[in-house]
Amino acid sequence: MMLMSYAMNYPLSFRFKLLAFSPQIYVTDASGQEVLYVKQKLFRLREKVEVHTDHSRKQLLCTIEADRILDWSARYTFRDASGRELGAVGRRGMRSLWSAHYDVFAPNSREPIFSIREENPIAKLLDSFLGDIPIVGILTAFLFHPKYVASRSNGTSVMRLTKQAAIFEGRFKLESLGEASEGETLAIILSYLMMNLLERRRG
Repeated sequence: MMLMSYAMNYPLSFRFKLLAFSPQIYVTDASGQEVLYVKQKLFRLREKVEVHTDHSRKQLLCTIEADRILDWSARYTFRDASGRELGAVGRRGMRSLWSAHYDVFAPNSREPIFSIREENPIAKLLDSFLGDIPIVGILTAFLFHPKYVASRSNGTSVMRLTKQAAIFEGRFKLESLGEASEGETLAIILSYLMMNLLERRRG
């Protein structure tokens, strides 16, 4: 079963459980219906994440697997339950230290079809730095809202992920900004999920 076999009810809500031993992400649509669930297994040298249709984990939608061990510039490939490639995402290495920058790829392609960038890197920097300070860190959840925009190579924006105010968990809102095919939409959403997991230590 493909996630994008029906129209998504935007905006989507990402709830990232910060205090859980194994990081978890719950994705719900505008009506509150759960459409995706991710639970990351820790202590793996080579990252592999399973994405299910809900937290019961009865139905596996796809997997996200790194192409190398513990590498900053690893590429993460999406495959459905039968092993068919759905696309991939890769972090832009050292360029991502200051500002998150990811490339999204079509199946079996080496050229990116989308890029994901922070709209305001300073907001992310302040959110990450001040978030670790007691009491002050609580206030940053309501002051700084980093945004991540997925755009085509011609600059056309397709989706935006915005951090929301929350105290004991991470919350993000995903909005649709432009047209995209079902396959492209799935690849972008999976890229945002993997980005959340990779960026969690930066705030």
